[in-house]
Amino acid sequence: MDVLNAFDLHFWDYLAFGFYFVALCFIGLWVGRKEKSDSGDYFLAGRDLPWYAVGGSFIASNISAEHFIGMVGAAYIYGICIAKTEWGNIWAFSFLIWIFIPFLLASKVFTIPEFLERRFNFAIRQVFAAITIISNVVAFLAAVLYGGGIALQTLTGWSLGTCILALGLVAGIWAIYGGLRSVVWTDLFTLFVMLLGGFLVSVLGLYALSGDSGSIWRGIQVMVERNQGGGGAEWAEALRNVAQNILGTDDYNRMSIIQPVNHPFAPWTTMLVGFLTMGIWYNVLNQFMIQRVLAARNSWHARMGIVMSGYLKILLPTLVVMPGLIYFAMRPDIINDNPWGVATELSNQTYVEMVRTLIPIGLRGLILAALFGAIQSTVNSVLNSTSTVFTLDIYKRWIKPEATEKTLVRVGMISTTVILVLSMVMAVFIKHFEGSLFIYIQLLYAFFAAPFSAIFVLGILSRRVNGYGALWAIGVGFTVSVLLKILYNAQAPGTLPGIVELFRPFVMQASIVWAAAALTCATASRLRPPPTAEKVSDQLTLNFHKLNIFDNLGDSWRSNIVFWWALFFLIVVGLMVSFSDLVF
Repeated sequence: MDVLNAFDLHFWDYLAFGFYFVALCFIGLWVGRKEKSDSGDYFLAGRDLPWYAVGGSFIASNISAEHFIGMVGAAYIYGICIAKTEWGNIWAFSFLIWIFIPFLLASKVFTIPEFLERRFNFAIRQVFAAITIISNVVAFLAAVLYGGGIALQTLTGWSLGTCILALGLVAGIWAIYGGLRSVVWTDLFTLFVMLLGGFLVSVLGLYALSGDSGSIWRGIQVMVERNQGGGGAEWAEALRNVAQNILGTDDYNRMSIIQPVNHPFAPWTTMLVGFLTMGIWYNVLNQFMIQRVLAARNSWHARMGIVMSGYLKILLPTLVVMPGLIYFAMRPDIINDNPWGVATELSNQTYVEMVRTLIPIGLRGLILAALFGAIQSTVNSVLNSTSTVFTLDIYKRWIKPEATEKTLVRVGMISTTVILVLSMVMAVFIKHFEGSLFIYIQLLYAFFAAPFSAIFVLGILSRRVNGYGALWAIGVGFTVSVLLKILYNAQAPGTLPGIVELFRPFVMQASIVWAAAALTCATASRLRPPPTAEKVSDQLTLNFHKLNIFDNLGDSWRSNIVFWWALFFLIVVGLMVSFSDLVF
């Protein structure tokens, strides 16, 4: 695919970006200035993060090139159903707030692999640590750097390799220098810039759609009309092309979050099972996300941080889904004039092309800062968490158990650097993947997530499952996942029996893997004696009689976890109903 022609950045653009970068450097240096001689301080920020730092960093780490490049492009192709990946976190967030946070904080672990060893055995810890490092490098860091490289290449005209190198080096500074403390506070500043820049693109896009009226409301009306195939023959043709290529029909509702069971990415059935597979893995077992929760001051700050993240998840589709809908209303010709594979690949450049055509000189620097901020916040967060897993779960646990605190910090810095280099090398090879960058990441997550999510859920709910069953579950889970990929790749869509075809979407395949792993774990565990008492203590398995779910919820309604969680829950449900076939 040819890169779009680069456009010039002017003095005011460089000045805006320069201010952002100077502020970022000041914050990173200031909060990371403390001598890093303690692993708890370097890897978990001294377990002293307030709720707004937990929530802001949780979301800033989540927003990356996957969103501004991949997710916007996916929304251009698939429509508003892509918002399900944000609003669908309602279930995982609720379980995190009410079950997992008081549970994980009580265990006092540094990492999820450490928890899995306490509950199961050393082998499970090592397997999960290795898979975490591999998936972070292959499925996340490399993809984020590649997406950011595409954007920077389009903006500057530099080669893709140079752009990836520049992003990796600059984004990795704070993860290496200041540990989690620098990462979290630079994330919080970056989040503000990302929100401001993202809203600006959506607002100016709606103004462009509104024509002479100059009304945002008129822009919204035009966006909705054209995404439903109205406004002219071009949009009707584009909608038919989308429907034919993803559903094999002539009818497709781009403005509904509820999609048919044969939708390749967002069938409605995933709303029932998705949180058990990818939701729990991404938000609870994923070290680079849960590390902020483990570093919170106490359970109230951890829970309120996730509540704050929930409200930010409500807003995110305005930044990373709406631009895709706007661009479809502007440029249906990309779908109409190109083969489907080329159109989906070109969709990865949707956001950058909107910046080129909509953002005036001076503000492009702000958008560049927002895009760079999204990339660097994710890169430094994943780097820090990956080095945490390597240092504490592999180096200290397996290679050198007697390592001093200073040695652990030094190994953390060195491993961060090595992981960064590997990720930059891998990023160059992702260009050979054809299709949406967002879908690439989701496909890999669906492969890794289900077996570990299954053994984690069973491990905390049942005192009978053991490490033997968990190891078998992982092996069977990965085997089933590979066999499903072979089956569905070998058969064209619509050619398999109905119940088999129902599970073609990769999230539905993950539900089969989850069920197979859970059944294997429960069955194989019966072949060995029950776990010893220390493996099933109240800190490692749920005891609802002793789990203080309703403690430390806040003194008044303004600080009450229940009130703000319930309001978040109702807003998300209302949005899902609003963007469904009941309304559109």
